Amino acid sequence: MSEDILATLAGLAGGVLLGLAARLGRFCTLGAIEDALYGKEWLRMRMWAFAIATSIAATFLLADQGLITLEETIYLTQSWNPLACITGGLMFGYGMAMAGSCGYGALARLGGGDMRYFVLSLVIAISAAMAVGGPTAYLRVFLFPPEVSQASATGIAHLLSEKIALSKLTIALIIAGAIALFALGNKEFRNSPKAIITSLTVALAIISGWLATSYLFEESFEEIGVASHSFTVPVGDTLMYLMTASGGGLSFAVGSVVGVLGGAFLGSLIKGHFRWEACDDPRELRRQILGGFLMGTGGVIALGCTIGQGISAFSTLAISAPLVMLSIVAGAAIGLQQLVVGFRLAFWKQ
Repeated sequence: MSEDILATLAGLAGGVLLGLAARLGRFCTLGAIEDALYGKEWLRMRMWAFAIATSIAATFLLADQGLITLEETIYLTQSWNPLACITGGLMFGYGMAMAGSCGYGALARLGGGDMRYFVLSLVIAISAAMAVGGPTAYLRVFLFPPEVSQASATGIAHLLSEKIALSKLTIALIIAGAIALFALGNKEFRNSPKAIITSLTVALAIISGWLATSYLFEESFEEIGVASHSFTVPVGDTLMYLMTASGGGLSFAVGSVVGVLGGAFLGSLIKGHFRWEACDDPRELRRQILGGFLMGTGGVIALGCTIGQGISAFSTLAISAPLVMLSIVAGAAIGLQQLVVGFRLAFWKQ
């Protein structure tokens, strides 16, 4: 098989795991934020934290053995742009609240037969493509000029290891342990095998992506990039592949998106939840179109989504990851406040 096909299969396998985690384990970032803000329920937030902690520990352990090429990931080679992280994160979080899901969640729901998220996925795909190389790309580049870092890597562990007498692996394990303590320190989480298994499944998907693409990066003489799962630009890549497959275009990203759809479909059949659904009214459709555009554009500006920055980038301890995720949570909280409590901007009519 060619390296492209192998990368696609690797993305497909990890995507299936993520799709199953969403449908069987209810792994959802927006759901976790809603639970914490309005239900005072932190179980799903602890699931998300444990997935991050496991991903960090495993990624750095494997990198220490030379099995993952961390320094070639996009998250560690781009210069840190705090304004882009905050702006993109706020846009993505607010759009996520308006639409009722992120890109990953939209694919998971679409796999269960909910056609509302077919529209949302299309809008995310088109707006992400526009922000990468279309009309909105001019404004993005003007406001947030992309720069390649002059340092070998701009990760938290990499930078701290230059300041203190500790290895990158030691620093990463300390950080992972602190995050894991937040999850495992809670009795409800510890007593929930389903929550723990779901978190480990998500982490396995992320780690397998780094492993497979790092191997293919070397085998293909650096033609295959080192990547793991994200669901903003890859949704646009998949749409382009569907339109231009005869010209190639298979990649880890395409496999990942298709894998989530397949895993979610399988999970919905296992749970008996598969059913066709559509938008209730034009207002819901309007919110999804607005939310999808903000997520597609914001995700490109921030270099990732709730999975891309929230777990994949976090697993490399990229400097951008904590700031982007805090901004996403803040944007989602603002959007949820508007929808649940009811404050409105002057131009917005519910």
